[in-house]
Amino acid sequence: MHAENLSLPLTTLEHRDEFIGRHIGPDEHAMGGMLASIGTASLGTLIAETVPATIRLQRPLDLPGPVPEHAALAALKAIAAKNVVKKSLIGQGYYGTHTPPVILRNLFENPGWYTAYTPYQAEIAQGRLEALLNYQQMVVDLTGLGIANASLLDEATAAAEAMTMARRISKSKGNVFFVDEAAFPQTIDVIRTRAAWFGFDVVLGRPEEATSLANEHELFGALLQYPNARGEIADLTATIAAIKGRGGVVAVASDLMALVLLKSPGEMGADIALGSSQRFGVPMGFGGPHAAFFATREAHVRSMPGRIIGVSKDARGKTAYRMALQTREQHIRREKANSNICTSQVLLANMAGMYAVWHGPEGLRRIAGRIHRLAALLAGALGVSGRCFFDSFELKVGAGETANYMKAASDAGYNLRRVDDGTIAISVDETTTREDVAALLNIFGKSTPVEALDAARPCAIPASLQRRESILSHPVFNTHHTEHGMLRYLKRLQNRDLALDHAMIPLGSCTMKLNAAAEMIPVSWPEFGQMHPFAPLDQAQGYRELITGLEDQLKAITGFDAVCMQPNSGAQGEYTGLVAIRRYQAANGQGSRNICLIPKSAHGTNPATAQMCGLDVVAVACDDSGNVDVEDLKAKAAQHAANLSCLMITYPSTHGVFEESIRDICTIVHAHGGQVYMDGANLNAQVGLCRPADIGADVSHINLHKTFAIPHGGGGPGMGPIGLKAHLAPYVPGHFSLPIPLLTAARPTAGFAQPAGCGGATHASQIPASPPLKGEELDSLPFKGRAGEGMGSVSAAPWGSASILPISWMYITMMGGTGLTRATEIAILNANYVAAKLKDHYPVLYTGSQGRVAHECILDVRAIKAATGVAEIDIAKRLMDYGFHAPTVSFPVAGTLMVEPTESEDKAELDRFCAAMIGIRDEIRRIENGEWTLEASPLKQAPHTEADVMGDWTRPYSREQAVFPLPWVAENKFWPYVNRIDDVYGDRNLFCGCSPTP
Repeated sequence: MHAENLSLPLTTLEHRDEFIGRHIGPDEHAMGGMLASIGTASLGTLIAETVPATIRLQRPLDLPGPVPEHAALAALKAIAAKNVVKKSLIGQGYYGTHTPPVILRNLFENPGWYTAYTPYQAEIAQGRLEALLNYQQMVVDLTGLGIANASLLDEATAAAEAMTMARRISKSKGNVFFVDEAAFPQTIDVIRTRAAWFGFDVVLGRPEEATSLANEHELFGALLQYPNARGEIADLTATIAAIKGRGGVVAVASDLMALVLLKSPGEMGADIALGSSQRFGVPMGFGGPHAAFFATREAHVRSMPGRIIGVSKDARGKTAYRMALQTREQHIRREKANSNICTSQVLLANMAGMYAVWHGPEGLRRIAGRIHRLAALLAGALGVSGRCFFDSFELKVGAGETANYMKAASDAGYNLRRVDDGTIAISVDETTTREDVAALLNIFGKSTPVEALDAARPCAIPASLQRRESILSHPVFNTHHTEHGMLRYLKRLQNRDLALDHAMIPLGSCTMKLNAAAEMIPVSWPEFGQMHPFAPLDQAQGYRELITGLEDQLKAITGFDAVCMQPNSGAQGEYTGLVAIRRYQAANGQGSRNICLIPKSAHGTNPATAQMCGLDVVAVACDDSGNVDVEDLKAKAAQHAANLSCLMITYPSTHGVFEESIRDICTIVHAHGGQVYMDGANLNAQVGLCRPADIGADVSHINLHKTFAIPHGGGGPGMGPIGLKAHLAPYVPGHFSLPIPLLTAARPTAGFAQPAGCGGATHASQIPASPPLKGEELDSLPFKGRAGEGMGSVSAAPWGSASILPISWMYITMMGGTGLTRATEIAILNANYVAAKLKDHYPVLYTGSQGRVAHECILDVRAIKAATGVAEIDIAKRLMDYGFHAPTVSFPVAGTLMVEPTESEDKAELDRFCAAMIGIRDEIRRIENGEWTLEASPLKQAPHTEADVMGDWTRPYSREQAVFPLPWVAENKFWPYVNRIDDVYGDRNLFCGCSPTP
């Protein structure tokens, strides 16, 4: 064997495809046994039996070959080196921060935290649920409001959610939403985009004008910024009272660090407070990901968007945590849901919350005090007086002098913000030092020593705006301030969660594949992490190359003509895709097209998204095989032909099958004037085998956090870029900060028409039809190059959560076209292997015409439930005792379990999972034959904790059966931290902050 190795060619010894075998679980020997088990001759035969020949890609993906880990990292490092990282004083919602190393190493870079899924199975997610409660408590304390959610996607989309929430709870019958003209421009832009399709009128003005506007326009709500984009702070109490007095709802966009020192929005009377928690230890990352905070008064909790963590109790009466209220809102309420947002930014929220735990109230006051002191020193020395601010101020430099000072600052290593040709803005942050202040003073021709300036202890926060209430008094924020203490606290919480570092997570429609270490390493590089999203583009050449390269990779994989990276979640991708369709139709005189066809099997975010875009949902039936009922589709497409906007369809179907009629479905919709939106949730079954654009889709979102290896982070972050055909490409979102469009595709030549039925002439959706502006013309606009030549933003940053894009770039680069195709084939093999192993114990609900499933399978528990009372949730809880996370429960069909093993699980892990499921079925048989009653069975008592086996044992099954039901379980035992949680108690006794101490 050694001699054979010495005779191998160099290309073999280089082993450039090594990563493929690291990512994919089964090796060639295992694959042979698996294929034999499912009764097919070869992998090629299996794929032919699964994927319709009419849609198969007849050539390899147009991508380079695989690249070894070290070579891919070196190539990406060279790209990253093209970014020029200067000290950012730009502000506008993004600030330099120091991530505490103990949090960086043990949370952000820890797979025990970043490979977990959204905590639907709360008993094995108590660690991050406690961390999220810390985050919520932090937000409640700082905003002065009664309840907070577990985070939203970014500040701008949180503001848009506040607008729609205001409409839900407002007593006013008006249609006008007031926005502070000094709100961050990215926030204004996202609000305008969102308002257009709801038909709201957006009016900009100064806060002090809101009272008269409330009388004139009958506002249903308002958004005020505090501190505002100019850095100014003012007491908003009277303005808030005036608006509320007319039935309006007031949201205040704010800054957590500022609120450490400032009077809270809640004390001023605000109904909602929102903003970004980025500066609590989360890198800027060229725009994200960051956790937006969102708080409101307890009376409005059922109208609040997003996920909320609440306190309940388990079967033993022990305090336990869970997602409260709207846990499955989109699935239940569909187009009546509060929002299409079905996730949070959990990993980043946990970082921000732990930042507060680490520093505590005194540490935060010290940091905030230092920031303010340095800002006040700098402003005073530069002659700025009579202003009230926290960390930011504008400086008049003289007509025509802005460019000179900006260049001098850049040459010295600083990025300032241009306001106009005679005004510059400066924002101080946690990373600013006295040496930076001295350097900045030198740039502006000042030389007073910082020590002398500090002698007067300057302060620009008036006494009336200084915070009086205590903050963060709970012990969790006053305990873990040594590194050993914090390290052990993080480890203690981590041990309570089951993540991919312990076992497979077979959640259907979630694609919990490997998040390889080599893919994750670049996210921590300062070249990516420390870039401000509005930094000059010539300083972001590395990011531009990375993004362009990833766009090209995704275009080759999907077949689309263009890719837009702005959407920062799958739900945002859905929204962006439908907005592009609506803009295209409006621009072509078809703005009245307002019908969206959606199969009844669709994910609940589809109808929720459709209603956000002003579309009326018409459900399409599914046949007994789970496929779209083509005849029903034909009838409804014909019935609504005059007003048909689009079809939203998932492929392979949400039922886990490649529908053979998919081309016909697309043709029917196109024939009746509609567009086809393909939900990208199941793209992991398509890559390399077929392409959405070739099938007939006009637009599709691409879940980078599923198919392309970005981890789920325990419930976020994610990225949902969209791929589009050329005719839709001009209608993707732009961004105010860019003098160039986000895409190089051709822009529309005609003016963008206002959506039919949307308000009056001052409606926010009106876009000027003038030609694109360039050069000096752009500089004269308040919103430079606004919205990519007329198309408003959907996210706060131009490229969404840009700092996690290196993960997908690394994954695609290391796998190459051949590796990606093989990954898809093995994902299909693994799903069919599980289906074959379990079909005699749990019927597989849907298969294709040749008896195959796609990349996931649905196990039917309904007959078991009817015969024994054992429900799918009982099986889910019992799996915890076997050391596994449950499959997806009761979606897309009630009474079922949907299993998606992905390509990354090897045969041994699949066999363990199948053995667990078969073991549970055997336990159910003991209920069937009367050996156990349902209530006294291990299924109803599951999950079992260490406390269960320590005392007297009176149950009809043994302790060993309870906690070590199969021999191998003891080798890698995961102990649930709590017993089964009482969901009803938690909702009836809603409490969403840190548990009171005894």
